[in-house]
Amino acid sequence: MTTSVDDDLWSAIGDPTRRRLVDLLLAEGQGTATTLSAHLPVTRQAVTKHLVVLDRVGLVRSTPAGREKRYHVDQAQLARAVAQLNSVGAMWDARLRRIKSLAEAIERAKNAKK
Repeated sequence: MTTSVDDDLWSAIGDPTRRRLVDLLLAEGQGTATTLSAHLPVTRQAVTKHLVVLDRVGLVRSTPAGREKRYHVDQAQLARAVAQLNSVGAMWDARLRRIKSLAEAIERAKNAKK
């Protein structure tokens, strides 16, 4: 578990609208703020602001497409995010196993006193 957690990345994808944008981009392969906003209950301008946040942390990349930008998921950064999530999950699993072990030891000690 040597993967460090990138707080900016997790802050960016902590927002449900941004997670939905990533899902849409993964499903479609790419999209513009206009095409993506058609799938969300927010304005194109709001989608653009969310995409800027995702771009800033490197989760999406953009290329000019006429008057708009075409966005796609950066697969390397997505893989990094998945690795971080797996690392955090493994850490919590270990913590919960220790808590369970302590609780069981306390319960055994209580039963032994009876």
